Amino acid sequence: MKKRVVITGMGVAAPNAHGLDDYEKALRGGISGIRFIPQLEELKFGCQIAGVPENFDEIRKSYFDREKLLSLNDNIGFASVSAVDAWKDAGLNLNDSDEEVVDWDTGVIAGSGVGGMDTIAQNIVPMVNEGRVRRLGSRVVEQVMSSGTSARIAGLIGAGNKVTSNSSACSTGNEAIIDAVWRIRTGLAKRMVAGGSEGASPYIWAGFDAMRVLCRKFNDNPAAGSRPLSASACGFVPGSGGGMLVLEDLETAQARGARIYAEIIGGYVNCGGQRMGGSMTAPNPEGVKRCIRGAVADSGIDPAQVDAINGHLTATYADPHEVKNWAEALERNPENFPFIQSTKSLIGHCLGAAGAIECVAAVLQIYKGFLHPSINSEDVHPDIEKFARKIPQKCLELPQLKIIAKAGFGFGDVNSCIIFKKWEEK
Repeated sequence: MKKRVVITGMGVAAPNAHGLDDYEKALRGGISGIRFIPQLEELKFGCQIAGVPENFDEIRKSYFDREKLLSLNDNIGFASVSAVDAWKDAGLNLNDSDEEVVDWDTGVIAGSGVGGMDTIAQNIVPMVNEGRVRRLGSRVVEQVMSSGTSARIAGLIGAGNKVTSNSSACSTGNEAIIDAVWRIRTGLAKRMVAGGSEGASPYIWAGFDAMRVLCRKFNDNPAAGSRPLSASACGFVPGSGGGMLVLEDLETAQARGARIYAEIIGGYVNCGGQRMGGSMTAPNPEGVKRCIRGAVADSGIDPAQVDAINGHLTATYADPHEVKNWAEALERNPENFPFIQSTKSLIGHCLGAAGAIECVAAVLQIYKGFLHPSINSEDVHPDIEKFARKIPQKCLELPQLKIIAKAGFGFGDVNSCIIFKKWEEK
């Protein structure tokens, strides 16, 4: 019999807020974290706006001593701060590494889409080209290795179970959480820290700008730039940050009297195979629908029970197709369709961190009983006009909210879907 998995702690470093209280306020208020980035103008980017957590250098200095800071680039820093916040939020203690205590029942799955590109571009390449290899220092490897994020978190909390970093483009954060759920379900771990992060760097965003998939029309009005579900959407706004969740099996959480935010009752990951309309950059519609149906089946609920969808919804041509895929997968028409929202309207597309930051939003909304607005979607795309009344334009107080489906669809035609349920003792 599979173990039930609950969420007992969360941490977030988002473009519009750091910490759960401020993040909730930003969500409720429809506050954008997207700003003009002078460096992007200097580098002649078409898109000169982005979502970047504010004052983060000062934030991480308040968390870590000088020794640890030497190992933290933005990507690992966002993840580490979020993980520490989530760990403490779960009511767990940080043991000093000198105590020689290893938590064999706790693991970490923390990924990113691009990782340490900023460290490679700003430090490694110039110094190697200048023949100054010896000046790189001993910390550069851990900043650029793909598993550097999970390894750093494991050291902070003394995790002794599975510790790994995944990477599945925009689906990374969701996938990390789903993989952690399965490890707990099968009894291989009692507790997992799971999520995703992404650094803030033009070297990470440059390829997307070259593809002309980034928003170029709102450099003078950053808060209006991210326009998921909108007729005037013109590409996604790049973002950065981190989000981490502490997942536990129900028995372990209850035994220590932990506060429970929500239960994860289903999850599914698949790939469209870059066939049937799918490609490296576009999802196979059949793959998307199979992923959604797989998550619903895994959760054991009826599709009609889904109250709200926190979509992938990036402000590209794919948004109307995503809404239609949801409708077909859940067998819901515009009249009985769930509410659908895009957290990216507030924070941009945080790439490997997107799923995790948005999962924190989904769980907060279930726990507190509200739905944040999808800003900049007043002019709903004509292809989905029939669904317009299901797109919140202001914060909705919904104490009856019980089930949210969260999706992520990434480069490579990879898909993920998680089903969150309001915590109710059975």
